[in-house]
Amino acid sequence: MRELDHHSDHNKAFSGINGKQPIIFCDFDGTITETDNIVSIMEHFNPPGWQEIAMDILHLRMSIREGVGRLFGLLPSSKKREILDFVLANARIRNGFADLLDFCREHGIRFYVASGGIDFFVYPLLAPFQIETEQIFCNGSDFSGESIEIVWLHPCDEYCDNGCGMCKSKILRSYPGDRYYRIVIGDSVTDFEAAKLADLVFARSRLVERCREMGHPFVAFNDFHDIVEHLSKKVVTLP
Repeated sequence: MRELDHHSDHNKAFSGINGKQPIIFCDFDGTITETDNIVSIMEHFNPPGWQEIAMDILHLRMSIREGVGRLFGLLPSSKKREILDFVLANARIRNGFADLLDFCREHGIRFYVASGGIDFFVYPLLAPFQIETEQIFCNGSDFSGESIEIVWLHPCDEYCDNGCGMCKSKILRSYPGDRYYRIVIGDSVTDFEAAKLADLVFARSRLVERCREMGHPFVAFNDFHDIVEHLSKKVVTLP
């Protein structure tokens, strides 16, 4: 597991908020991409039993780690190329993503992808955007056996017992709130634990519902243009 780099600052043009360095943690499936790629893969290849597992995850009868591991265990490793080709042909990047990256680079806002997705499709989909692999937190994969095995590179720490698989709250905790203005962008209940630690939350879909249920403040968005507009007014306007 690689060490988290807390010290390599980007453009110093923007000094942050209340002296804190602004940093973004952005979900991938259903946020950067318009749909959840894991669900799309399962629906397309339709391995027997996947729907029951998916329902167990949705209704919290099974942890994300156990459920996603079981889902990919239903797929033979020999289909790696076929699965990747399907994802590359069908995944759509949400409008404004490149503009958000440009905005972050211009204003010295550090940008990270915090994804419960799998490396073999996350990296290729992000390749056109010149995001360094060190900026991408996601799950790994092993195709050496008969079926696909997920490698959990960022499991829960002692502060989280949700069985996340890729623990986003753990990632946020490694960037202390007294030094970083932490911004979370997400769409799912799997983003909520990270959202609770954030200074600013951009939410859509089920994350909106969860934030409302729990009374947690958020800014709703449809695409990344909405986020750029909000940040340009609220984050980089210095007193």
